[in-house]
Formats: sequence, structure tokens, C-alpha cells
Amino acid sequence: MLLLLLLLVVIASATAVALCGYGAGTLSDRGSRRGSAPVVLRGLAALAGAGACALYAWGLLTLCGAVMTAQDGGADSTPPRPCRTPGHSVTFIPLGFVCETTDGDRYDSGDVPGYLNPAVVALALTGAVCAIGSGYVSELRARAELRKDGAG
Repeated sequence: MLLLLLLLVVIASATAVALCGYGAGTLSDRGSRRGSAPVVLRGLAALAGAGACALYAWGLLTLCGAVMTAQDGGADSTPPRPCRTPGHSVTFIPLGFVCETTDGDRYDSGDVPGYLNPAVVALALTGAVCAIGSGYVSELRARAELRKDGAG
């Protein structure tokens, strides 16, 4: 499980860097003042996606720490284990470390900060809305151009 989490950290981090580069490049090449609305929306969508990926990578790193602590052997005195029972699992959407008790109950250990999952969702939705808006504005402009060419 730990190796899978570390692989996902690398993938999410690389995606965040790539999206940040694309978004910053798009906004700086065209200039946000003189750039068209679809270009600016695409740049903003990429930057919001980069933020979502970066926060998701941060959450995955906190899960790595929780998994390493839970799998740690030894005297069981320090560091405190997230789960005192042997059963635990990791949820990827939303990010969380779930402990399973002996009577079958489950609870979130609280290792992932409470702000992280809502922030990832908000940034991902912002990016999606900007990307969809960019396509919509492009489509409206293309249709208006066709009507103008057909009428003239």
C-alpha cells in the first residue's frame, strides 16, 4: 500500500507541475488583458487543476505517514498509532485513513486535515467549470462567425 501511495504522490505532483506550467504559459503568452476569454479560461482551468493535484498529493503524503505509523512494529509506545486495532484501510476519494474496530465499526483517524478534501473538490470543480466555459465561449464565437459569414 505504501508503494502505491508513493507512486500516486509522484503522479499527482508531476501532473500539478505540468498543469501549472501550461496554465502560467497560456496566461503569460497571450496576456490576460489582451487574451480572449477562452484562452484565459483555459489558463485558469489549468491553474485550478494544478492546485487540486498539489493538494491531493499533500493528502497522499499524509496518508503515507499514517500507513507507515500503522504498519510500524516495536513497543507501540511512540509514535502513537492511528489505529490501535489491526484493521485499517485507505480511501482515495475522499482521502482518508479508516480504522476498523474489533466489533466491526469504522472511523476516520483524522490524519488527513479536514480542509483538504473540500479544497480539492472546490479547485477541481473550478477547473472543470472554467474548462467547460472555455469550450462554450469558443462554440458561441464559432457559431456567431458562421452566422456573420452566411449573412454577408
